[in-house]
Amino acid sequence: MTDDRSYWLNNMLAIAEPLITELERETLKENMPVEQIPGSNREAFSHLEGFARLLNGMAPWLERQAEDPAEEKLRLTYIARIQKCLEHATDPASKDYMNFGESGQPLVDSAFLAQAIHRAPEVLWKQLDASVQKNILQALKATRNTKPVFSNWLLFSAIIEAVLYELGEVDWDAMRIDYAIKQFEQWYVGDGMYSDGASFHFDYYNSYVIHPMLLDIVDIVGKHDQGWSDSKKKIKERALQYTRILERMISPEGTFPVIGRSIAYRFGAFHHLANQVLREELPEELAFGQLRAGLTAVLRTTFRNSDLFDEKSWLQIGLAGHQPELGEFYISTGSLYLCSFLFLPLGLSQRHPFWQEEADMWTNKKAWSSQRVAIYHSLD
Repeated sequence: MTDDRSYWLNNMLAIAEPLITELERETLKENMPVEQIPGSNREAFSHLEGFARLLNGMAPWLERQAEDPAEEKLRLTYIARIQKCLEHATDPASKDYMNFGESGQPLVDSAFLAQAIHRAPEVLWKQLDASVQKNILQALKATRNTKPVFSNWLLFSAIIEAVLYELGEVDWDAMRIDYAIKQFEQWYVGDGMYSDGASFHFDYYNSYVIHPMLLDIVDIVGKHDQGWSDSKKKIKERALQYTRILERMISPEGTFPVIGRSIAYRFGAFHHLANQVLREELPEELAFGQLRAGLTAVLRTTFRNSDLFDEKSWLQIGLAGHQPELGEFYISTGSLYLCSFLFLPLGLSQRHPFWQEEADMWTNKKAWSSQRVAIYHSLD
């Protein structure tokens, strides 16, 4: 096995540690900084943003028993800590009870919390005390007061309802799911990409949100409705095509284009690629060793910047280090933890080809090294 897995794991835990430590102690609201552009007023939202996004990225690793005894001991320790964090985050009597229903933003991060539960149902649901489960259900349902923005937000409402269905709740809302699936069919613009609303935006939201959530939604509820089941084939076909596109976004140096909004999510831009690895659904021309090498290069390029974190190890706004000018009105410290979505492949066995295959050049590195490269074909 390469040392890449240890490198990935150590960096994921370095990102996670300050937030988990404070929430476990019930001092998150007291001690977490909320960096933001002036006038954004994100203090009411940033804590749930950070916790839900971090948990979503860590969930597959938490869920799967590790073969290595040292890693397994670490995993079990983090499970216990995070289960305590869930208790504090969802208990109305806790000092760190989070905002699940005030204004619109909690819909987004309650959806990421729901997706985390889907990705790790044993440790993030079944092992929890009944009182914590009850609080989580109440928190997820509190978002129903929010009318989603006519954009990728439709998927946030949909995945919450899909996970409520998955958890056995009888009052799940099929309409929110159906509306999202049908609307994104209308928003498909071709070659594996969806517009995010009525107009196409050249950004990474097909990766941050759209493909991963569409795939999970139809996986969860497809068996309930024939129309939803029938949509699976084309949703997966488009997801494969976008996998090809996203892999080609990695430059020979391990950078990627600085395009679109939310670039401060850093390597979270490769959420979809990481999710396709976890799902083991790759185009036949892309090998696991190739993808590990490319994504590891992205991580190494990002982590070479010493001011990625502040003096207390909290993430700071930026792409290559601390660049506050890359903040937007909805960006704050908590938002940045979406970068943890890259770490989904840690949920694969250490013996999986993703970790065991020899590292190989990714497409752009091959092309600019005069190596043989598969030609790109658009999806009809």
